[in-house]
Amino acid sequence: MAILHKALPFKVWMDPRLSRMPGIQPLDPADWLQVDEVYAGQMAEKARLMAADPDRVHALLPQARAAALELMETVIARLPALGFAQLGSVWVCPDGRRVAIDHDAPLLTLGRLVQEDLCILQDGSDGHHVLTGAILCFPASWTLSEKIGRGLPGIHTPVARYDAGVTARVQRLFDAIRPEQPLWRANALDYGDPALHQPRREGEETRRDTTRTGFIRS
Repeated sequence: MAILHKALPFKVWMDPRLSRMPGIQPLDPADWLQVDEVYAGQMAEKARLMAADPDRVHALLPQARAAALELMETVIARLPALGFAQLGSVWVCPDGRRVAIDHDAPLLTLGRLVQEDLCILQDGSDGHHVLTGAILCFPASWTLSEKIGRGLPGIHTPVARYDAGVTARVQRLFDAIRPEQPLWRANALDYGDPALHQPRREGEETRRDTTRTGFIRS
């Protein structure tokens, strides 16, 4: 069954600030995490994916463990404002589920709490930030197993518009970002299939279903 929003909270293609790559804007920290109309449906799908094949949707390199624990604590601090209730080391989610905090599996714990996929990028030896951890249940035509351990240029190899100029601008933004001033960007991708879990390896042809109405992923 498709899990669909009735409307998008913003329309990327109508905002001129976002039309030039990389299209990054300041983010109000209060807007970083969301609990919306499809929370229950998305969390059920995430639970199914994590149970079926956790290695397909989760990765954590050893050097990212401390960052993953810090990320978990940062997210946990925001849960009360999102409608979660704490019972000791267990959190009661807006859909009624109970999630125990597991410090041995911080990203998997977060995958059971929030709708958002979460990725960790850290400074690399070549000057580019490297993907060192993620809970990624809803990829838009990429695979975690292929991208983990790569720097930003390597991650974006299939993206034609991600040229040397964009690479330099993105890296400058990553180098200058501060925890107290987060940034955001969004894609607007047209898909014929509404499934949220859509992994695709580099070079793999996109299978377009022309019999279905287009769906926007953003």
